[in-house]
Amino acid sequence: MSEEERLRLKEEAKEMFYHAYSSYMDNAYPADELMPLSCMPRWRGVDQSRGDIDDTLGNFSLTLVDSLDTLVVMGDIEEFDRALRLVVQDVSFDNDVVVSVFETNIRMVGGLLSGHVLAEHLNQLYGALGWYRGELLTMARDLATRLLPAFNTTTGIPHAKVNLKYGMKSPKLQSSRDTCTACAGTIILEFAALSRLTGDPIFEEKARQALDCLWSQRHRGSDLVGTVLNVHSGDWVRRDSGVGAGIDSYYEYLLKAYVLLGDESYLERFNKHYSAVMKYISQGPMLLDVHMHRPHTTSRNFMDALLAFWPGLQVLKGDIKPAIETHEMLFQPSPLTSRFTGGSILCDLSF
Repeated sequence: MSEEERLRLKEEAKEMFYHAYSSYMDNAYPADELMPLSCMPRWRGVDQSRGDIDDTLGNFSLTLVDSLDTLVVMGDIEEFDRALRLVVQDVSFDNDVVVSVFETNIRMVGGLLSGHVLAEHLNQLYGALGWYRGELLTMARDLATRLLPAFNTTTGIPHAKVNLKYGMKSPKLQSSRDTCTACAGTIILEFAALSRLTGDPIFEEKARQALDCLWSQRHRGSDLVGTVLNVHSGDWVRRDSGVGAGIDSYYEYLLKAYVLLGDESYLERFNKHYSAVMKYISQGPMLLDVHMHRPHTTSRNFMDALLAFWPGLQVLKGDIKPAIETHEMLFQPSPLTSRFTGGSILCDLSF
């Protein structure tokens, strides 16, 4: 790629970000999201207009918190300062809403922590944001503490949802005992970082316990995990295994936990799973779900969009050749990848 092309693409990406960010700030803030066709704010109401998708929303200015680190990547320290002040001033979590533990952790707790680390870095390096006194870290701890009741299970696997104000005692919570592998295994980066930054070990301990349970429940013959399990018994409810929806970020977080924390056990677990994936699920450049207890039997004949992250994870691991092959295949139109085209996986017409 030429330098001219690189700069053109850089500017195009910047324009795309500010189109989305400015539209949200002008038309939707302090709501969680902007509805793109009507340009109206999307608030979390009593009735969930989109079903479980609305569990992402908590009336805590989700899009703004999501954007904090990107503003720094863009080099827009002035807007980062303004956004930081708005979050500190306006965002609170004492809301009687049921939220997804998974989504709230990766987007809100993660967004607050990355914003905090970047604010501290800018202050120490350049003397910027001299007013900042660690408010985002305090907010991240408050929010993560509100998620902790979900971890009070026999196995340590967290419930999929929790009420921000009333924990697991809310009448709004439906009595589901099942959760997906990704929901249980995508906690460690944020919770471990929070524990290291605050000195409170409870968050990392809870995330580690959930990972330990998932590891113990793998099929010992194949080293694969299923998609859905019971939070109290640890028994698998859905035993199909792949690298897409329901499992995806569990693998990602195992490898990144090793990178972040230096704990060899996370790398050992990842390598075991990776070998199993490449042996059973990887079929040429394709990645097809199999039965975890009968790994030579394919359980479906298409690939979902969420597995598109896999080549990037392979690059992080250092396995470049299959990463290139799968990445190239994902761009080629075929019946297997047809779900990547022709519109959103989840079509929402309630604008």
